[in-house]
Amino acid sequence: MSSSPDSHHEASTGSDSEEPQVRLPLNQFYPYIKCALCCGFLIDATTITECLHTFCKCCIVKHFFYSNRCPTCNIIVHQTQPLYNIRPDRQLQDIVYKMVPSLEDLERERMVKFYKERGLEVPKTPALSPPTPVPAKRQKKDAPRHQVFSIPPELDVSLLLEFVGAEKGIDDYKPLERRYVRVSGEATIRHVELFIRRKMGLSSSCQVDVVCGDQLLEHCQSLNDVQKVVGADGVQDGLLVLHFGLVLPS
Repeated sequence: MSSSPDSHHEASTGSDSEEPQVRLPLNQFYPYIKCALCCGFLIDATTITECLHTFCKCCIVKHFFYSNRCPTCNIIVHQTQPLYNIRPDRQLQDIVYKMVPSLEDLERERMVKFYKERGLEVPKTPALSPPTPVPAKRQKKDAPRHQVFSIPPELDVSLLLEFVGAEKGIDDYKPLERRYVRVSGEATIRHVELFIRRKMGLSSSCQVDVVCGDQLLEHCQSLNDVQKVVGADGVQDGLLVLHFGLVLPS
């Protein structure tokens, strides 16, 4: 957003039919693209649904470990589980990356370094936004015809599992490397929880709460039922989005 050497010339010599091109310094946009908690540019921009204030995902999750209020306006986000009332803001994150071109590459490098320093496998496609359903369709077409089991189309549900954080005192868990899962619509939230427990190596003393849209889900609910109840509010790019957090049993 820095001004070019010819910007003044363009503004003074533009034709009558065109508006002069105005260039503004990047720092004028800082209140909209910086996190109020870490004062850095937004990474994984996450918005509080109650007041629409936005922060870095890791910053707001850490904040909610000790407070249930918005850091900006002090509104109560949720009486007991404020993590349920936050949503990723991918449009704003895309804007931030376009305004600060080097930021996305730096963040990817930092993420790769994080995985390598801990001896973890680096994700093959460390994309910060979920993939479109097109690759999934191609996989389905290219699948071998002799496969033993196939899920009927009406029971085929694609999930995006979004980890929103863990309560203070829960730190013995592995990152969930497989966020995108295709399962039968007859599977229940209990099956999803068991999958999360196994992949993250969770102990039995840790409780997994699963949310879709604004609904706290019960173990007995099937994914087909969840889709019917939540509707379009729980679907993003063809994926049923389930947010889950780790809490201590009450």
